[in-house]
This record gives sequence, structure tokens and C-alpha cells, in this order.
Amino acid sequence: MNKITYTALAALGAMALPAAAHAQSNSDPKVETYVGATAGIHDLGIGLPNDDGGIYGVVAGVDVPVGKTFFVGAEGNYNIGDGAIDSEYGIAARAGVRVGQTGKVYVRGGYQEVDFDLRRLVPGAPAGADDTDGDYLVGAGVEFGLGDSPIAFRAGIDTIAFDSTRATVGVLYKF
Repeated sequence: MNKITYTALAALGAMALPAAAHAQSNSDPKVETYVGATAGIHDLGIGLPNDDGGIYGVVAGVDVPVGKTFFVGAEGNYNIGDGAIDSEYGIAARAGVRVGQTGKVYVRGGYQEVDFDLRRLVPGAPAGADDTDGDYLVGAGVEFGLGDSPIAFRAGIDTIAFDSTRATVGVLYKF
């Protein structure tokens, strides 16, 4: 996992540096940093009765403008679960376009590590069994702000290795 994490971080940095340099020469859009709270449903899609559940967490990231409408960014997330997932965390790169004054439409890709609740998935599972797994994440989402307020709302849908489906909504604070 460390190799994947370091490679993903290096790729995010390589994407963000040229965009940041370009953004400094463009006075219209600005770099946006955000933190927020999210909630959603993560369905593992493995066909067991208890293979889904709620997830609740935090997200933080940065978006760097590349021109007036296009942006690239990076974000990290951490969630706890109340069903088949104990917790999960990951990183992702984002790319998208601004829509109107406060809207954004984006796609993202990254890596997500998931800690499963094996006893909920498979009653009688042995204690101490490896219950974590990670893989690539791809997804898409939308954000929209409230006028000049630093508050924005988001909705997104992701998949981890095209095996599971994760739908989330959230509230962001941008600064």
C-alpha cells in the first residue's frame, strides 16, 4: 500500500504544480481550499444480506484553477461506518469545470482503503483476520455554493475498482 500511496501523492503533486503556476498568473479564479462533512451509503456489492451501510466522515482538499472554467485539485477523506464498513480513507485527484458563479462538475480518481466489519458480513468470522483492502477509486460529482457565502453543498458517486458503489452528500466550508 505504501508504494501506491506515495505514487498517488507524487502524481497529485505533479498535476498541481503546473496548475498552481498558471493560477498565479490569472487574476480571475482563485485557489480554493475546503473542509467539510459528508454522509452517504457504501454498498459493497458482494451479494450478502448485510453488505452495505452508512458512512459518515470528513473531507479536505484544494482546487487550483487552470484558466477561467477548468480546475484540477486533490482531496482526502476519512469515514466511519455503521454497517459492513468500520472505516475507510483515501486520496483522489479531481478535474472539472466551473458552472456559473458557484457550481462545479468534476470527475475524480484515486485510492481508497477500506476496513471491513467481517463479523457483520460473515457471522462467526475469526477474530484477527485481515479485514482491510484497498483499490483504485473513480467517481464524479457536483458542487454548488450559496452566492458569496463560503458554504457549498456537494453530491457524488464513486466506485472502488468497479466492485462497490458509494453515494455521498456533504457540506463544505471554503477558504
